[in-house]
Amino acid sequence: MIKFLDLQKINAQYAAELKQAAAEVIDSGWYLQGERLKQFETNLANYIGVEHAVGVANGLDALRLILKAYIAIGVMHEGDEVIVPANTYIATILAITDNRLKPVLVEPDINTYNLDISLIEQHITARTRAIMVVHLYGRICWNEQLLEVAEKYNLKIIEDNAQAIGAGFDTSEFLKKSGNLGAAAGHSFYPGKNLGALGDSGAVTTNDSELAFTVRAIANYGSTKKYINDYQGLNSRLDEIQAAFLDVKLKYIDLENKRRHEIASAYIEKIKNPAIILPFGPGKFPAGSSHVFHLFVIRTAQRDKLQEYLTVKGIQTLIHYPIPPHKQAAYKNFNGLSLPVTEKIHNEVLSLPISPVMTDDEVSQVIDALNTY
Repeated sequence: MIKFLDLQKINAQYAAELKQAAAEVIDSGWYLQGERLKQFETNLANYIGVEHAVGVANGLDALRLILKAYIAIGVMHEGDEVIVPANTYIATILAITDNRLKPVLVEPDINTYNLDISLIEQHITARTRAIMVVHLYGRICWNEQLLEVAEKYNLKIIEDNAQAIGAGFDTSEFLKKSGNLGAAAGHSFYPGKNLGALGDSGAVTTNDSELAFTVRAIANYGSTKKYINDYQGLNSRLDEIQAAFLDVKLKYIDLENKRRHEIASAYIEKIKNPAIILPFGPGKFPAGSSHVFHLFVIRTAQRDKLQEYLTVKGIQTLIHYPIPPHKQAAYKNFNGLSLPVTEKIHNEVLSLPISPVMTDDEVSQVIDALNTY
């Protein structure tokens, strides 16, 4: 069986370092808000290229806290609108509604699966305060038009960078990493992510000192000093042991993303089946670091049949995601929306195995199976 993602094998590469890091934390007697967290936050900020990184409990909380902090400092108010892609994991939208803000769902580009930036301006109203872009599947969602629209209407751009750590966007001056493109970014280090912890964890990155200070306080019960609570906060802290694990794995993220690129390149070059739509089309591979292939997602009108065929062939696949957020019971008020591009994507996508520990032989088996389908 070719696993979709062999986490045991991925972490086995670094087992000695991870066990050493765990032992050091255990022996330290300090398990929250300590030196290992500070070290990881510093290293993450340096890697992303930002002034501030704040470790939090998970990726959803990272986005929740950004919005909650903007409300606390008066940039947003309850009832304000946030433009968000309709084609995303539900967590992106949960962060908005949890803060009593209104998500405005915008269709994706069928070729990239990311937010269709050309559609944003027509959805802006007097209550719009932010655009939340999602670098879905590891592919950067960014361009000059996005910046122009945000500047024209004085909107914050918030990145959901849960799937794209290490991806970059070529500006006119230099390559900027995702997580340093907008006003703030939320990161997830769920175990299956490109940079995965051994449990839940996340982070906020930003160059805004006031926002970083407020996020850190709100995530710690709203406290800026022990037993002094300035905000109605919550408990969302990245613990020492996960910070230590992440600090080990951060050193290898570029190497692991490079291997993902190699596998994706082989898929794009060698999968030749007219029934299957590839992310960039046959033989077309993205230049630079605009995609880190957290997921390699194909489309086919025969998705369920293809998945069953690959299972028989011993190839594990997953669907990201089978039901769009606006069709979930959690959002009954959105169930009547017509979002045909989003619905088409959710009905047709299939994620192939891709991970830094896949062998060339396994990659070839996947390619052969798809070409003989």
